[in-house]
Amino acid sequence: MSEPPPSAAPLLARLLDLLADDAPAEELGAVASEARAAGVPPAGLAEVERAAATALRIRGALRQHRRRELQLTALFDTAGDLAASRDLDDVLKAIVRRARMLLGTDTAYLTLPDEEAGDTYMRVTDGSVSVLFQRLRLELGEGLGGLVAQTASPYATPDYRTDDRFRHTRNINAGVLDEGLVAILGVPLLLGSSRGGTGKVIGVLFAADRAARVFSPDEVALLCSLAAHAAIAIDTARALDDTRTALAELAGANAELAEANAAVRAHSAAMRRAEEAHDRLTDLVLRGGDVKDVAVSVAGLLDSPLTIHDPGGRPLAAVRPDGTGFAADSMDAGWLAGTAEESRHGARAVHRDGRWICAVLAGQELLASLVLHRPDRLDDSDRRLFERAAVVTGLLLLLRRTVAETENRIRGELISDLLGDPERDPAGLAERGRRLGIDLDRPHLVLVAEASARERLGGAAMRYLFGGDIHGVSAEHAGTVVLLIDTDGTPAGSAARAAAAQLGHLVQEPVTVAGTGPARGARELAAAYAEAARCLRAMRVLGREGEGAGVGELGFLGVVLGNAKDVDGFVTSVLGPLLRYDERRGTHLVRTLRAYFGAGGSLIRAKDELHVHVNTVVQRLDRIQVLLGRDWNEPDRALELQLALRLHLLSGGRDD
Repeated sequence: MSEPPPSAAPLLARLLDLLADDAPAEELGAVASEARAAGVPPAGLAEVERAAATALRIRGALRQHRRRELQLTALFDTAGDLAASRDLDDVLKAIVRRARMLLGTDTAYLTLPDEEAGDTYMRVTDGSVSVLFQRLRLELGEGLGGLVAQTASPYATPDYRTDDRFRHTRNINAGVLDEGLVAILGVPLLLGSSRGGTGKVIGVLFAADRAARVFSPDEVALLCSLAAHAAIAIDTARALDDTRTALAELAGANAELAEANAAVRAHSAAMRRAEEAHDRLTDLVLRGGDVKDVAVSVAGLLDSPLTIHDPGGRPLAAVRPDGTGFAADSMDAGWLAGTAEESRHGARAVHRDGRWICAVLAGQELLASLVLHRPDRLDDSDRRLFERAAVVTGLLLLLRRTVAETENRIRGELISDLLGDPERDPAGLAERGRRLGIDLDRPHLVLVAEASARERLGGAAMRYLFGGDIHGVSAEHAGTVVLLIDTDGTPAGSAARAAAAQLGHLVQEPVTVAGTGPARGARELAAAYAEAARCLRAMRVLGREGEGAGVGELGFLGVVLGNAKDVDGFVTSVLGPLLRYDERRGTHLVRTLRAYFGAGGSLIRAKDELHVHVNTVVQRLDRIQVLLGRDWNEPDRALELQLALRLHLLSGGRDD
């Protein structure tokens, strides 16, 4: 009697063990080879191969999540170190060391301007091996650092030697070549505002590798966040040095000692209050606080109501000085965007219409706006506190978005599996959804979106879900982006139009969205996706790119056109003689035919719709018969004509 074929179950269990032990990808991939070598039947072998592929995706997502956590932990540690440091040299060393740690680069360094010499010098390096590079001095405007300082914006180059966007000099090239640097990222340390209205650059922070490398937007944003903390810490250290210098000078000025001591005490008290506020806000970050916690702290410290708004003007938090919340109205998005842009360019809070506004940034991206409802002026210490709150808020929002994006990617794999094969294991899909916080048994709207910039659309969908009050999940599937969103009674067509408008704004090009639902359960959701995908194809055929529509709004034409290819050709072949006659003679035969069919063949109702005499309708129908043939009103031909008239109208054609 022959032995039964080997089972796939032990190999699936082995995959789970390897995944739990964080085994290398090679070991996970080898399980499928073991199954083939062991003679596992084809069905079991396919299951093992699918499980191995899923395990590899989960391992990649978990490793990326751990890498994000390590980066953000290092950033939090940096905030604590900078808050505790009062010596300028210690502050600068901590900045450069953490910059190298955050980005995992070969070296990091910081340059500061020498106002007496009129140039810039290398103040601190970490990971540098070249004495020539460590002693490098740069004239203003030279090299990548000069470009960063002049524009007050971050710049990155994958290959410094071949990049012609900035001015190369023999001195700088020699230092970079001696150090062996290739890829360099530089971000400005901004503080205050200059007479020109832009932020004052007090230094440039660099991270560099000795091999070609493309710095990602997330890495640029993280280094910019560190630079914002660094600028504040440098300013604090310098202010303390100024205070100590002032105390030493005042000690020898007996005539003005009493008045000077009072000024110093007031200045020291303001500095202590600012330091305590900064430590308090930093503690919020380290304890995992949220945006509302920042609003409560700042509203209490500044004794004024505070609201935080997203880039579209919608409120994220609204707090009174006593810590109680209140219902805040959305702000005019245009006014808020203009004011936030002024704050971003000036790197300072601005006062407009009885309110103080400070932009919350991650690099050059506007994440939110802090609005302090206070008509009177803020002194320098309170203004600085308000601006520090914007830095901390940006860090919290960046962390929250990073976590949300990671979770969305893991949930997106569930959606891809659901749409790919909902019949394979509906109960298992529902259980996976519950573990990931997605209740597939609740009603959801299904939106399917597409754009020519496919690589940017996926990220825009995640920002769309993260940035508003929309609860859902997104996934890339079959060349489109699919969104499952909780229904709040909004019709699918309205949700699709709102998503098309917002996603188009985020992607900066037209985005087409088709919607259907609500649907629940794996089978219904998969069927709803197929229906929305057909609707999307119909919209493409009708030339409605860049719009949003629901399946029900297209009716039976959505089904008819789901796989069609030439609507214009069909309309021309059926209605061509009438369209050409109307165009040449300025008549209204197409409109008359539509009114006649719409009136059910009644001449009386048709003439009322057209506001003409019944004889005019008869004459026009006679002309239509001459142009189309005597059988134009036969059932089959009439159906074809009505379909062509409907397509002509939906595709934007005019008949009047």
